[in-house]
Amino acid sequence: MPTEPRSPRLAVLIDADNASAKIADGLFEEIAKIGEASVRRIYGDFSSARSKGWADILSKHAIIPQQQFAYTVGKNASDITLVIDAMDLLHSSRFDGFCLVSSDSDFTRLAARIREQGVDVFGFGERKTPESFRQACRRFIYTENLLRGAISVQDAAPATKPLQSPNAATPILRKVIGQMDSEDGWVSLSNFGKQLLNLFSDFDPRTYGFGKLSDLVRETAAFEIDKASGGAMRIRINTAPTKKGKNKSG
Repeated sequence: MPTEPRSPRLAVLIDADNASAKIADGLFEEIAKIGEASVRRIYGDFSSARSKGWADILSKHAIIPQQQFAYTVGKNASDITLVIDAMDLLHSSRFDGFCLVSSDSDFTRLAARIREQGVDVFGFGERKTPESFRQACRRFIYTENLLRGAISVQDAAPATKPLQSPNAATPILRKVIGQMDSEDGWVSLSNFGKQLLNLFSDFDPRTYGFGKLSDLVRETAAFEIDKASGGAMRIRINTAPTKKGKNKSG
């Protein structure tokens, strides 16, 4: 009997000192889109009030706590333990990817080292996360987008505002399409999306209030949108911008 291909095995390592427990549900839903969270570990001092939120939900998500007491002020034993575990797991050669959940730039070198080994790294952190760590990851997801209610502005009653205006995405989208080879200016949306993440690992339509890249592209009114043969969507820069809603939708 043929067997279904197995989802990528992922090691999820959470820095409790730099990640809110409020993101837990959204975090594991997002990780499930990438692969299977085979290892789920969290690092911190769970005797402190700061990490109590995580302590209350560990069993819900089958997260294994790695308790680290703060013996010395100013020394982060949790970070060191996380790095040691990450390297042990990496050299076991059992994982297809790592999910590092933290807003701490100290993990930049760890992310880079894992990728040097040919293993993908997916970062999860707040908007304040330094660029060095964001760019060291294959993809970086802002945890603000994982909170319940951080949904598309097209929905009937969004609970939160997008992190940025859709218009703020236009320069990024234009830059990406401008670097893609095309004789007539048209590029497939799927190839465009791949190149977008290659250049901007932290790009996410949800940051601008949309669940889909196609909806964000349409909202900016900076591109012509059409459907190529076979139904695949393609786009090109709109040299004569029109009012929103005037783009071809196929």
